Amino acid sequence: MLSVRLVQMIEDHAEELTGELIKDLRSNPRTPHYHHLTFEELHYRTYSVYRNLGHWVSQRSEEPIAASYADLAIRRYAEGVPLEEIVFALASTKNHLYSYVQSTGLMDSAVELHQERELRRLIGNFYDKAIYYTVRAYEREAALFHPRSAMKAAA
Repeated sequence: MLSVRLVQMIEDHAEELTGELIKDLRSNPRTPHYHHLTFEELHYRTYSVYRNLGHWVSQRSEEPIAASYADLAIRRYAEGVPLEEIVFALASTKNHLYSYVQSTGLMDSAVELHQERELRRLIGNFYDKAIYYTVRAYEREAALFHPRSAMKAAA
């Protein structure tokens, strides 16, 4: 059973979570290309996931996730952002969520603790799919522009 209260809390604090993540991505030595992306670009994508978390984690179909993260991959490829930075940014987005849920201290019963674990499982599953579709689209985009490099990497 998913904790509606936890999801609502995350969605209500989407702006705060987004700001903290952007600050991290723009200063982290593992994401130097993100230091040059506009605040608006970083904000739009992150905020929309945090603000609509309930929708994203309850998706029955992977198609919306595939489409959204393929779009992200194509955009970041065009911006020259290396794939490892994109994956790190997605993992950071997930970890910021985990830290936030844990730091709220709302878990004061066994039922709530179970609900937190279920939410963490759903968030992890969502980000696993997001990373998969991002990598897949990024590699396809790279193959379009550098077919020989893609063939060597596949071998």
